[in-house]
Amino acid sequence: MPLRAAYAGSTDAPSQTTEQIAAALEAFLTEHARAVVLEDGKVLFDMREAKYRLATEHGRCTLHLWSEERNVVRRVSATAMRNSVLRVSTHRFGQAKPAMLELVADRDRRTPSTRETTRGKYLRVLERVLLRSFREMKADGFRTAMDLEKSFGPAYARGSLVQGQKAWAVIAVNDEETPMTVDGILTLGILWLHHCRESGDGRRVYQGLKMIVPRGMATLTLSRMAWLNENAAQWELWELDQKTEEIEQRDAADHGNLTTRLMHLPNETAAKERFAESAARVMALVPEAMREVVEQRLRSGSELAFLLHGLEFARVRVGYAGNSFNSAQEITFGAGANETPLSSENEMELRELVARLFARRAAAGDKRDPLYRMQPERWLESVLRRDVSLIDAHLRAGHVYTQVPAFAASDRVMLDLLGVTNDGRLAVIELKADDDLHLALQGLDYWVRVRWHHLQNPDNVTGLGEFQRHGYFGGLRLSAEAPRLYLVAPALRVHPATVVVLRYLSPHVEWRLVALDERWRDKVKVVWRKRSGA
Repeated sequence: MPLRAAYAGSTDAPSQTTEQIAAALEAFLTEHARAVVLEDGKVLFDMREAKYRLATEHGRCTLHLWSEERNVVRRVSATAMRNSVLRVSTHRFGQAKPAMLELVADRDRRTPSTRETTRGKYLRVLERVLLRSFREMKADGFRTAMDLEKSFGPAYARGSLVQGQKAWAVIAVNDEETPMTVDGILTLGILWLHHCRESGDGRRVYQGLKMIVPRGMATLTLSRMAWLNENAAQWELWELDQKTEEIEQRDAADHGNLTTRLMHLPNETAAKERFAESAARVMALVPEAMREVVEQRLRSGSELAFLLHGLEFARVRVGYAGNSFNSAQEITFGAGANETPLSSENEMELRELVARLFARRAAAGDKRDPLYRMQPERWLESVLRRDVSLIDAHLRAGHVYTQVPAFAASDRVMLDLLGVTNDGRLAVIELKADDDLHLALQGLDYWVRVRWHHLQNPDNVTGLGEFQRHGYFGGLRLSAEAPRLYLVAPALRVHPATVVVLRYLSPHVEWRLVALDERWRDKVKVVWRKRSGA
């Protein structure tokens, strides 16, 4: 059943078949890769981090969801689509009473009127706090109105603090907004400061930007502030407790430990030998003409993934056999977050999945097809991994790694590559296939972490830095310079905000903005470039 057609089965009618239920679930989760699963209004799973498995044996549809935090298995008896929410009637095993799960594309489920009321109340709290905390200054023009032309959304309260000709741009966010919205305050704050300076009549001189976030939610913004240009503006970050209306300034030099980890590079030769039999079984189910296009990528010493244009469709994991300590390999298949164990009985399903992928996830495919649109950054990453020198001739094509180091933050949605230039300088490559005004600062996040790992703790005997001690860039002599930051996106997807934000970064951050031809799936071609200091 086509994915889009599957939604037609998502009704309240009791005549849904097991296959229609499974198709509706798969269609929704394929279409909304960032969906969340709710029970009683609480988030059980974020599908960016979780996995799922559907089974339709014995006339029943069973949904298995799991993540690092929890594991849930439910029998599904019906699905119903209401206002972009897929309501799923489920039964715990051994219980007759049904329970309801909700699959939601947008994590913020507040109604527009509720959001507007919350933001209006916050604006009044904010004005009282500013009046009390900055008595020598006057609050002016505070609002939360939408301004799409300037990229300002209603989640952010913004205005000015004025004292004679001196002024500060101010931006704030309330504690009921999502963590991702709070973390985006610096991008919007820079744009607001820039707008205040550009639209002024010369009577006010904007010294800098004051940002106000909920108490306890300043960590990411603090780490970013440390790399802003202090000659371009003054930067202040404050935390507000809305209940007590107490406000406290945070020091940009105090941003704590970085939420990042560096994993050791697995031994590829040993891993290929370990997975040889299972890999051969998977590849035997791929038509011979298609095998050279399939990418086999080692996720760790215990997991091998199979991908088509960046979309993972099968994987092999090492685990334990039954109740013993003997190791065993499990093969699963499914696109995106879907995983089904491979058995002799369902090998044909994997064949059919591969056939669908190759037919629909192709450069000349239907742009409306969910399988074509799924994980576009990973598709772009797969293209550049083959030859990263396509974006800069100074980049080495043979040393490119993905997600090194790994982020601990759950809201990390972009994809990163780590490479090296011909003269041994590390290169952080941030990719985006769609327009995103946070591209510059999300790239900075990764640059900060790579720089930290590279410059910290060099070995006194060997002189090797942390990356090479963990097995990366073998045989190369890495430069002691800080990494170079590359921001890469299709030309029509480079948000105008990106260039503005980049102007306010510290001169210590050397960056390159690379715009690609929109037909990058066929052939990567650079349309234009910008760089720091130019």
